[in-house]
Amino acid sequence: MQPAPDAIVFIVDDDESVRDALAWLLRSRHLASERFADAEDFAALLDTGFEPVQPCCLLLDVRMPGMSGLALFERIAGMRLAPAMPVIFLTGHADVPTAVDMVKRGAFDFCEKPFSDNALVDRVEQALQKSAQVQATWRERSQVASRLAELTDRESDVMRLVARGLPNKLIADQLAISVRTVEVHRARVFDKMDVKSAVELANVLREVEPRG
Repeated sequence: MQPAPDAIVFIVDDDESVRDALAWLLRSRHLASERFADAEDFAALLDTGFEPVQPCCLLLDVRMPGMSGLALFERIAGMRLAPAMPVIFLTGHADVPTAVDMVKRGAFDFCEKPFSDNALVDRVEQALQKSAQVQATWRERSQVASRLAELTDRESDVMRLVARGLPNKLIADQLAISVRTVEVHRARVFDKMDVKSAVELANVLREVEPRG
């Protein structure tokens, strides 16, 4: 599966020759890139309120003057952007244990220098696919949240009981309203939430429940 046409790879490395070589490599596989000479430059982008809205990933050097790649990753992780913008560390042999630790903490992968061109781009494409999946999930959850915000308090009460599988008569008894009123609210909930059944409603709500 090919990455989306608007996918982009961010390259953060203090070595200009490495940045240029990576950009050329990505172009050879029809992937766009944007280069940054240091972690501070990319951090400045984050400070503008950057949010991933297109499939993207970050190729990040571990050791750089000033802010290190590790410090930049900590900022990305703190902003909870790593799932939508997977980070692949570029590391020397001495930094492999550190890179492994970063993977355990949420980085997508690491590639040890000198790396195989094909292997690196393969991982980049996989990271972009993951980015696209995560961003699609985030958009879906945002849409569901917007629909939930349109419900009245009574519609929300009915919705929760419908999603639990309760029949209209039991819902009416629990809320001390008529069955006809339940039917009206149920129809409005289905319309606003864009679902056709209680099972579909329950599945939609499960998607926006906080993960443990």
